[in-house]
Amino acid sequence: MDTDVIIAGAGPNGLMLAAELRLAGVQPIVLERLPAASEEPRANGLVGQVVRMLDRRGLYEPLAGRPGPPEPAPGYMYGAFPLDLTTIEQNPVYILNVPQLRIEGVLQERALELGAEIRRGHELIGFTQDADSVTVEISGPDGPYHLTARYLVGADGGRSVTRRLAGIDFPGITNDTMVSRTANAHVPAEYIDPATGALSVPGYGVIPGRMHHRTERGLFIYAQLPGRPPVVSTGEFDVPPDGPMTLAELQDSVDRVLGVHLPIAPPEGDGPHLLRRLVGGNSRLADRFRSGRVLLVGDAAHVHSAIGGPGLNLGLQDAINLGWKLAAEVQGRAPAGLLDSYELERRPVGQRVVMQTQAQSALIAPGNDVTKLRELFGELLTEPRNVRRIADLITGADVRYHDGPHPLIGRWAPDLVVDGKRLAELTRTGRPLLLDLTPDAPFAATVITDRVDVVAGQGDFSIALLIRPDGYVAWAAEQDGIAEREGLRTALADWFGVPQDRPLTSATR
Repeated sequence: MDTDVIIAGAGPNGLMLAAELRLAGVQPIVLERLPAASEEPRANGLVGQVVRMLDRRGLYEPLAGRPGPPEPAPGYMYGAFPLDLTTIEQNPVYILNVPQLRIEGVLQERALELGAEIRRGHELIGFTQDADSVTVEISGPDGPYHLTARYLVGADGGRSVTRRLAGIDFPGITNDTMVSRTANAHVPAEYIDPATGALSVPGYGVIPGRMHHRTERGLFIYAQLPGRPPVVSTGEFDVPPDGPMTLAELQDSVDRVLGVHLPIAPPEGDGPHLLRRLVGGNSRLADRFRSGRVLLVGDAAHVHSAIGGPGLNLGLQDAINLGWKLAAEVQGRAPAGLLDSYELERRPVGQRVVMQTQAQSALIAPGNDVTKLRELFGELLTEPRNVRRIADLITGADVRYHDGPHPLIGRWAPDLVVDGKRLAELTRTGRPLLLDLTPDAPFAATVITDRVDVVAGQGDFSIALLIRPDGYVAWAAEQDGIAEREGLRTALADWFGVPQDRPLTSATR
């Protein structure tokens, strides 16, 4: 056996998985067909639960470039509607405006620091598997070679070679009616409100900055991003492209969508600068996330519209969900069915993202019937409870993996403070955590195992939580009792393979 796990793809999802596996003591080799990280501008940042999850791994500060925890955003968007998030309690929308190249750089640094091996210029071209291992055929700079591992994970994007070779179907739809044009471009200063980033366009009116703006003819976006050239983007329907993409083509598209002239010019500063045309898009979901010893994460398992920026939120959480489960399987300590729970939990989440991005795409389409639909939808968004419902949907804050006697079971663990420490400071090891804030900490003192970190202390609430490495609650109780203790022992066995019939050591505070 050459290594424990081979990961095909050194994008954010593959690198995140590599780091998670190393935290759990499993050795991955990451294969990437590109000889160096792509400098092509792609995602502009992270939106949703993953921002808080990165905080719980100590990665938020390196990415944000500033100390302190993430703070919820006062506003966001859905289907070209502004969402006023100041009207809701427990705002779940967290945003980290960092370009994908920077995200990949920080994740690569963490994976290497933890001992992962990354081989760039090495491409997976085939594999065979049996009951115990996967043998991967690789094309490298020095010629073809083979590696054998216990598992193979495809993190190689929407056109995943891993998925195709595994024979996993990728059903869905292709929408070829929309043409998206995006470029770094300069807009004259007299059109820009320096305080808000909004545009004031003569003959048209005010266009909010960094928001999808729908007209009867298409979609327009203007965004000023910190430390980067502004981005201008349009979306049109049934307008065929002609020849290579140019800034002049984008200028014509801007004028058509707005119905007036808004001058744009080449961006200032050094490149590389974004100049891209995309025709259509796919909404697809793998019919299964696992075939024997081969698994899929991220775009290899699901693709969808990029509207609202859900892709990295979804894919990175795939990797974090899979990492600890796959490590337990490799190390022979996983309870029955643990690895299968990856697909059972994450595929419905992927399905939900496909659904809500298709709904957003429908809301930005042209036509009077869509305009009337938007009028109704806009009325619904005047109620804070509906805003909260949408906010939970786009961030993944509504995910509940499983039910239990306590409402927190299966949900994201709240950001508690324990003896002055944030929960995020206690979860950076990537290990399961039993957190006991109940009087005298009876759970911490009686039900302990070396597979779980234990913290007893004082907090704002009297509660005990068993928190999985991916930040979700496996068990919870607010008072000591026979049923609560049995529930904890069952959760320890079901999720972490802790035997219920052996003596368990005591803990100290």
